[in-house]
Amino acid sequence: MSNNKLKILLAEDDTNLGFLLLEFLEANGFDVKLYRDGKSGLKGFHSYDFDFCILDVMMPFMDGFTLAEKIRNQNKSIPIIFLTARSMKEDKMRGFQIGIDDYITKPFDEDELLFRIQSILKRVNNKPKEEVTNVFELGKIKFDSENQELKIDKESKRLTSKETKILLILAKSKNNIVKREDLMIQVWGETDYFIGRSLDVFISKIRKYLQAEPRIKIETIPTVGVILSIED
Repeated sequence: MSNNKLKILLAEDDTNLGFLLLEFLEANGFDVKLYRDGKSGLKGFHSYDFDFCILDVMMPFMDGFTLAEKIRNQNKSIPIIFLTARSMKEDKMRGFQIGIDDYITKPFDEDELLFRIQSILKRVNNKPKEEVTNVFELGKIKFDSENQELKIDKESKRLTSKETKILLILAKSKNNIVKREDLMIQVWGETDYFIGRSLDVFISKIRKYLQAEPRIKIETIPTVGVILSIED
């Protein structure tokens, strides 16, 4: 993907419509990745740094509502437009409760979609940008996620890429449970038994790295998830 174009995740299971939208959006200067179902769309979201999401509501393996919820759990601000063949009030309400930005009912004119994208981008670009935090204070331990480093007093420990991703997710959700499935998807892009076992190994390693700070506790809640808590 080009670095100077807005990157759009397009999840649409209708082959003809998907290709038409792909060509139209690329012709209007966007970088677009097309996915045919919600599950592959989520995997793609974790593989690329997207700026915008256009999601069909009714898709195989994972519907647009579920996909949008998972995207919102990871990124609170990325714009999301729903595409749907249904215009039910309940569907629209559910979408906006999830936090989508707009809702367009099929069939629609491509220029209308472009107008809605541009309108959302104008609104987003006028908002003050949030400060991105790369360094987390975990008691007396400093976690520098950008440099994959833990600093404890005068000592430092370099983390692997996966260790960094896992600890970053836990640190951002400090004192709140992170679901095992969400951890696996965000770090590995998929879930299965063996990935679950690998996750347990990485959690054990991170727990050892942080044992120098007795106020930090990483608790595994069986079948549910993991929580990083820090006592005051």
